Amino acid sequence: MTALSDSASPLYEKVKDFVLGNIGTGKWARNSRLPSENELVSTLGVSRMTVHRALRELTSEGHLRRIQGVGTFVAPPRPQSTLIEISNIITEIKARGSRHRAEVVVLERIMRPEPELLLAFEFETTKPVDHSVVIHFENDLPVQLEERYVNPSLVSGYVDQDFTTSATYDYLQNATPLTEVEHLISALPASETHARLLQIRTGDSCLVLHRKTWTGPIVATVNTLTYVGSRYSLGSRYLHGSK
Repeated sequence: MTALSDSASPLYEKVKDFVLGNIGTGKWARNSRLPSENELVSTLGVSRMTVHRALRELTSEGHLRRIQGVGTFVAPPRPQSTLIEISNIITEIKARGSRHRAEVVVLERIMRPEPELLLAFEFETTKPVDHSVVIHFENDLPVQLEERYVNPSLVSGYVDQDFTTSATYDYLQNATPLTEVEHLISALPASETHARLLQIRTGDSCLVLHRKTWTGPIVATVNTLTYVGSRYSLGSRYLHGSK
């Protein structure tokens, strides 16, 4: 049994402090599943009602995500600002005077997504999502691997499209208005699969842009755009003082 703090605060607040402490130290990483309510009751020696209230409040505060029938997960952090604009890679490539083509690797509907994907879409129950993987070429050299997960309740007919002749970007823009965008950027070595698709060596440097979009309060898409580090750069230009 784990002892809670001796402070005079209510028990549910102590449970919240225990959960946030584990998240803060990295013991419970983002998107990881928390112990069940029964396990927390046993570990902390408090009532299930106390644990339930603590988890409910942490969920409403954005620290946790709960998926009915699956479990409770640590929510990913939300960035405070967005510095990369949404853009269409086809337009970018053509604007440079280059030739674009695309290859569709995957275009499917996933009926039972993994818990991490349900969490990303903020679904409370299991729901299907549409999935695409497209390679974008500039002058026959692959520059971007585009992986998208799409909410079919907002975007109909996604898996019926031919994305070798039209852009996923254009279809999504026409299908549902995007009211909020989240970007997270990281530099990662290419996995064996990514290296094969992008025609580079395993371990080569890649720039990875994680993009999540909303239509109102509903998550519309969850995307991962992987760029070959030696072939592409990301940037934006803003007016000073703009918001």
